[in-house]
This record gives sequence, structure tokens and C-alpha cells, in this order.
Amino acid sequence: MARAGTTRTTTAPARTKTAPVEVDRPVGEETIQPDVPWIVIVWNDPINLMSYVTWVFQKLFGYSHEKAEKLMRDVHTKGKAVVSSGPREKAELDVKRLHAHGLWATMQKDR
Repeated sequence: MARAGTTRTTTAPARTKTAPVEVDRPVGEETIQPDVPWIVIVWNDPINLMSYVTWVFQKLFGYSHEKAEKLMRDVHTKGKAVVSSGPREKAELDVKRLHAHGLWATMQKDR
């Protein structure tokens, strides 16, 4: 704190100007492809009740009863159904959660 009757001066540090740096652009025909989403597949099993599978889909993914039941019917009649998709980390988490509820689930890159 400054004492009464004294003045205090501060000087700002000197700023230097920097010229923009030229960046080399890649040469060639290489194009970057976005990452393909991953899908989570639930497979039919002889153990879980259809009502339980419907309930799990509603609980884990927030699906309406109608959508969860349609997916469950696909699992039952077609042998499998895609229940979610997205980045790899999300698919891994969804598979883990389905396994924790006793459902047989796998993941793969979407085609």
C-alpha cells in the first residue's frame, strides 16, 4: 500500500510484435476420413425373458416401451438387433452395461 503523499508509478512490460509463422501445407492426395461409428448388437439367448429384455432397453437407453419392445422382438425373431451407435468409447460402455444386466452384446464398426 502506498503512503499518503507518495505516488507510485508502474510501467507495463514492453510488447514485441511477432510476425505470423508460415505453415507448410501437406502435399498430396491424402484425404482424412471421419471415424466410422460403432454399433452395439444384442444377440438372442435362451435365458432372458422378453419382458426383461424390453425393460433393460428402456432402462439403459431411455427408449419408449414401443421402441424397446420392437428391438426385443428383432432380437427374438431375427437373432439380433442394433440397440445403439456412436463413438467407440460409448459403444464399449453400452456393451459393458448390457453385460452387467445379463444380456449378450457385442460391438463392431458400422458399415
